[in-house]
Amino acid sequence: MSNLNVSKTAKGIQAVIGKHSPEILTGIGIAGMIMTTVIAVRGTPKALNLIENIRKESDTDKLTRLEIIQATWKCYISAAITGGLSIACLIGASSVNVRHNAALATAYALSESALKEYREKVVESIGERKEQSIRDAVVKSAVERNPVGNHEVIITEKGNTLCYDSISGRYFKSDIDKIKKAVLEINWNLLRESYVSLNDFYYEIGLSNTKFGEDLGWKIEDGHVEVRFSSQLAEDDTPCLALDYTIAPRYDYRSYY
Repeated sequence: MSNLNVSKTAKGIQAVIGKHSPEILTGIGIAGMIMTTVIAVRGTPKALNLIENIRKESDTDKLTRLEIIQATWKCYISAAITGGLSIACLIGASSVNVRHNAALATAYALSESALKEYREKVVESIGERKEQSIRDAVVKSAVERNPVGNHEVIITEKGNTLCYDSISGRYFKSDIDKIKKAVLEINWNLLRESYVSLNDFYYEIGLSNTKFGEDLGWKIEDGHVEVRFSSQLAEDDTPCLALDYTIAPRYDYRSYY
């Protein structure tokens, strides 16, 4: 194998380890904790024998705590070292996760800023009406890619109009007035709390939480939550009210609070 291939292989291994380092460290930490328990259990009979020998030598049935520690601490050195290393691995995994999340938040913020600037320039160049028609075309494509026949329609008891959420890709029954009321409620909460999550909005319109709904949200500095409605047709020509967001929910919406 040439030096170039060795270098590429080494870099590939390093990249994989770096990407999965939290999982690797967590696995090592858990395995280390199990090994710590095993070592401690194995060392206990030896420690008990030492205690018994000291009792016989001192001719007493009662030993102080200090005497017991002085007699048996060597039996648990290996367990203590293994446990310490395991704790270090678990702390390291947590630290790496924090750094990864911080990097992800920064990248998301930069992307969001670039997208916001791009949208502003598009509106400036072609006007709001044409920009809205482009948004409608994008939402139409999303509805066509996710036909209602492939999804369960969620009954929210908030209306009978078929609706489509562009972020979660879910179909549900509601009506435009109740959605607008939910937007007013979520903006009221935004003024009081300074931030709201996407799941908060889903709750207001009668949808269940999603895994990403707690990670995404809005902060007061970005302005109020505004939902745009786009009239579309589902695959069976059923009228569908598609929801889009003027200001997209962001990843780091709870930062600085």
